[in-house]
Order: sequence, then structure tokens, then C-alpha cells
Amino acid sequence: MPKLLFTILFLMLVLTTAGCSGNFSHNSEKIVSKPPVPANKSSVPRKNENSTQQDTSIQVISDPEVIPVLVNKKNKLPESYNPSDLVFPDIPFTFKEKLPKREMRTEAADAIEKLFAGANQDGVSLLGVSAYRSHETQTALFNHYVSMDGYDSALTYSALPGTSEHETGLAIDVTGGNGKCAAEECFEGTLEAEWLQNHAAEYGFIIRYPKGKESITGYKYEPWHLRYVGEAIAKEIMNRGITLEEYLNTTPVNH
Repeated sequence: MPKLLFTILFLMLVLTTAGCSGNFSHNSEKIVSKPPVPANKSSVPRKNENSTQQDTSIQVISDPEVIPVLVNKKNKLPESYNPSDLVFPDIPFTFKEKLPKREMRTEAADAIEKLFAGANQDGVSLLGVSAYRSHETQTALFNHYVSMDGYDSALTYSALPGTSEHETGLAIDVTGGNGKCAAEECFEGTLEAEWLQNHAAEYGFIIRYPKGKESITGYKYEPWHLRYVGEAIAKEIMNRGITLEEYLNTTPVNH
């Protein structure tokens, strides 16, 4: 197969597998108008001379399987980590294909099914947008964005490989049943967003990146990003209005 054709097909597969949306956050992929650029799946480009992002302090997580594992800009999953219990939760998504981004770890998948059922009983319709993302996919996406916009710019909307919660299999982006505002700021204030804020903890989920906590989580408010931590921890976090970082008494990420 000609090299150019292989490269184009690879990038199309990566972007299709990961999913796309218009929001420039670490949880969604940037819709691009430029032609795809080859990405090195096994490495991340180094910072250029003008880069302001310091990543030398990132720690590799020693026990990535624990449910309340902390993954953020300072704590990354091992490069070889792949969740061993990924399954397809029986919930509707914004797409019909049976892609890896539907998958979640078993405990989280069971919980998200119950959450969707509970929302439906309350007259709230939800759709999944994107759940699991492999380390390879995250690496290819980040490298692609760096090749387009530069390292510093890419960091404003995409996570370094290993630091995206989607790689844990415990996180999922959701939206309303009409499919609008998927991983976009307009989801804020919707009926669905308010229901999640008030009821997600009952099913073991937290709003991972709350409003006003950007200096602690390192990310802006994302009312659509749910993270499974277990019911007891979720209720404490949501009732106290804190973050996973604060619950675990760790150092704030800052920007």
C-alpha cells in the first residue's frame, strides 16, 4: 500500500475511534479543517524553546486499577496500562457504531446504566458521547494537534498521553437526548446538566471538573464529564462541593 494512502487511512481511523466535537477541551477532540498529518504513535513531541508548560514533575501512577485513581496533569497512567475489564454499557450514544469509545470498566459500566435509567425515570434523556480512549489513540491525537498548532497550543485543548481520564475507562462525556451541545459549553445550564449535578453522585459519579475549581483541577468547568469513583466517595465530593484532588488531599494542579 502506498505510504501516503496508509498515513491518511491511519489518521482517519484514529479520529473516528476517538470521536470528535467542537469543544477545545482535554475531553473532546478538536474538529480540524487542515489535512491530517502523520502522527508518531509511540512518542510525544518535545516542547519547543518557547514552551511554557513544565512536565518534568509528572508522576507515574503506581496502582492504576484502583477506582478512585487520580489522573491529572501531575499524575499519569503507565504507558503500558490497559484496563482489563472493559465492556460495552447498554446505553445510547450519539453514534451507532460499536467503537472502543463506548467502552467502560465493568463497575463503571454497570453504574452508568443505572444512572441513565434513573434519569429516564425522571424524564431526563441522556446520550453518551465518548468514554474509553486508549493510550495509543491519545498519543496519536496529541501528536497530530502538536503538528498542527504547536506544543503549547495543543496543551490548551488536549491532554498529554497518560493524563486523560478517558484512558482509565472510568470516565464518560454525556449530553442530552437531542445530541446537541455534546462536550460543548452550551451544555451548561441545561435540564440534563442540572440533573447530573444533583443526582450523579447517587450512582457513584462526580462532575470531575467543577466550576470555580480550575486552579485545582487544571481544567475549566465541564458539566458533561462524569467520572466514576464509587457511591460513598462521590456523595462526599459532591455534597462538599470539592474536587477529587481535594478529597485525596493532593497538590493542586494549577495552570
